[in-house]
Amino acid sequence: MSALTLLIILIVLALVFDFLNGFHDSANIVATMISSRAMTARAALTLVAIAEFAGPFILGVAVAKTVGTEVALPQAITIAVVMAALLSASLWNLVTWYFGIPSSSSHALIGGILGAVAFSSGIEAIRMAGVWKVALALFISPLLGFVAGLLLMLLTLFLVQGATPKANVFFKQVQIPTAVGLALSHGGNDAQKTMGVITLGLLVLGFQQDFVVPWWVILLSATAMAAGTATGGWRIIHTLGGKFYRIRPIHSFASQLTSGLVVLGASLLGGPVSTTQVVSSAILGVGAAQRRSQVRWGVMTDILVAWLLTIPAAAIVAALLYFPLKFLTE
Repeated sequence: MSALTLLIILIVLALVFDFLNGFHDSANIVATMISSRAMTARAALTLVAIAEFAGPFILGVAVAKTVGTEVALPQAITIAVVMAALLSASLWNLVTWYFGIPSSSSHALIGGILGAVAFSSGIEAIRMAGVWKVALALFISPLLGFVAGLLLMLLTLFLVQGATPKANVFFKQVQIPTAVGLALSHGGNDAQKTMGVITLGLLVLGFQQDFVVPWWVILLSATAMAAGTATGGWRIIHTLGGKFYRIRPIHSFASQLTSGLVVLGASLLGGPVSTTQVVSSAILGVGAAQRRSQVRWGVMTDILVAWLLTIPAAAIVAALLYFPLKFLTE
């Protein structure tokens, strides 16, 4: 195949992954505001999709550089490796969406890259310093989400003690800016992973000499993410919006604000976090702050199992896909 043909195929695969990422992760942002009846489902998804699109243009491309340059040695990144990682992550997104499990698209993509690189070039081709940076961002962020959600909810409950039921009107209204902030952060973090992969393809195929994300890559990735978000992953919206506990406006406000701050901080520092994990843990932290017994902890156990399986599962699938793709791309 010609380099141009391979690039077109790669871009299509990357945008499909990006669309599925937005489709899969839209629940993270809209589930609580829909459940608390702050907005209708369609209005919430539309608002969030617009903010998702704007995110990468506002917050920069630090995460794209982390994914594209710090996980594996440059000589180990081939077009077959990149395609195997994308296909593996996309398949995992579809499987977890079907079962309504809010798993991590970030984990899936990183796992796919690691599996394909390890299988094609050996473990020594993996940059452990970059892997540790990614791992810290992915695994510490949920803990931050839980603790910050718990503390913010306790503070909020203290400030509104003695308030009349009219406080619910305030919390419904304030969810709009907090949801926009979370969507901007999510778009500025997750869409960048696709930008990093496409830019890797441009480097591998000889269309660029340096890792610089072109403006049209940012535009395509932001558009695909926004389109997926607007479509909405209803199965996961149901899980996040109702299976943990009965979410009221105050819970939605606290969990959205917490999640937005954690993901925003990671985006600015270049850490590719899982918005799914951050939002899920923030919802749990907010619920636990009010009454631990009201949280259905069993649902979280199922999600934790999916989180633990995501990286190894995506790595294995990517490794299996590598040789057929290598044969087809030569």
